[in-house]
Amino acid sequence: MSTSSTLEPASPHAEPIAYRLAAGVINGAHRVVIVVGASAYVLNDFVDEEEVPAALPTILAEWQRWRPIAAAAAQRVMASPKAPAEVERWLAPVQPDKLLCIGTNYHDHLREMGTPNVPTVPYSFLKPAATGIVATNSKVSLPARSTMVDWEAELAVVIGHTPEPNDPDIMASISGYIVLNDLSARDWIIGKPEVGIDWVMMKGYDGFSPIGPYFTPSEFVANPQDLWIKCWVNGELKQDSNTSEMVFGVETILRHASGIMTLNSGDVIATGTPAGVGFGARPQQFLKHGDTVSVEIQGLGRLETHMVDLQEGANR
Repeated sequence: MSTSSTLEPASPHAEPIAYRLAAGVINGAHRVVIVVGASAYVLNDFVDEEEVPAALPTILAEWQRWRPIAAAAAQRVMASPKAPAEVERWLAPVQPDKLLCIGTNYHDHLREMGTPNVPTVPYSFLKPAATGIVATNSKVSLPARSTMVDWEAELAVVIGHTPEPNDPDIMASISGYIVLNDLSARDWIIGKPEVGIDWVMMKGYDGFSPIGPYFTPSEFVANPQDLWIKCWVNGELKQDSNTSEMVFGVETILRHASGIMTLNSGDVIATGTPAGVGFGARPQQFLKHGDTVSVEIQGLGRLETHMVDLQEGANR
């Protein structure tokens, strides 16, 4: 149960308080965190109705039940004098069964990559979720077989309930949004065989899907097609674009993907990266030991990843 037994009920008529959710280590224990403004609090301290799980993915898998509980907790946070929590370490906020990624989905990125034709349907692939997803501030190993590891800032969608491709209100199936870095070993683009790029060799390495730190509920993202998206490497701005540059918007991607596979609560779709990747630079630039990659999307938070040589990696 909640550590507080005297919480006042949240008014059903109160204005909604913007909040984000995250997973973190507090006093040595895994906790679900509610972030209001710039301050983080233990969600359990503001919930009486339910036993709060220790893992945020458990909540996101049942988001329709937890959404009003989290909203009420945000109202209680605003009315409480309780001091913010000290988060010792952030954890990955999601553990999806499926991590579906969309490639070649920004007009500016198509131009920088020299791709002459705009795709007519979303170009998609799957990445390993269990071994690929890591939290913000993680160390990610540079693969021994690659010398061309690249960054890709991406807006990711978290599924709240299974969407149907013909549902006129399909956007309601989205529980929220999150920041993702789709790390890529570009070596396999050059001299690719006739059958095409080996996406596993380019995208499938351990730790190649840093994500987080926050989950932002969809009601606090007024328009996912109008968010600035940026990436820095060692503090130098590399990507600076807007999700309005997408070839296929979030709704089109949802309709396409849900017509192919069943998307379950907690599944994640990464929607592609804009211009500014290392492969498209002149001269080309790639990640090396000691580099820090920072990805930020308007209103969704900042994700940081530290690249290290294979023997120092903490993601395996």
